[in-house]
Amino acid sequence: SEIVAGALQDHRRATILGTRSFGKGSVQTIIPLGSDGALRLTTARYYTPSGRSIQAKGIDPDIVVSQTEPEEKKRSTLTGESALPGHLAAEEGDEMAGSDSFVPKDKSEDKQLLYAIDLLNGARKDAAYLGAGRTTASAMAN
Repeated sequence: SEIVAGALQDHRRATILGTRSFGKGSVQTIIPLGSDGALRLTTARYYTPSGRSIQAKGIDPDIVVSQTEPEEKKRSTLTGESALPGHLAAEEGDEMAGSDSFVPKDKSEDKQLLYAIDLLNGARKDAAYLGAGRTTASAMAN
């Protein structure tokens, strides 16, 4: 999904809405080493069509819309590929740790879904949706 989102974003075929993705941008092959173990070998990296690596950085949305997580489900830190032990470092730029991944069961509480529906129905006007670049939902007025 990260590769598809990045490709759609690169070709300006979609507006990506939500929070940054996890950042898993590598292909790993497991090579068995008899009955005692295996070797995990990184054999490739994923890139978007414009050449952006998603490894340890993820895909930044065009419109950032965060979902409020209930107190009982809150984690101390957000996790992403760059937060895992032994992760493959990003090629260029800063690594990013974590992304918001909570999705409420009740659709009426899903801020990202409701924002997207409003955007598609024309109830919201957003500069990023109109091709003017990235923005945050908190900065936009109805």
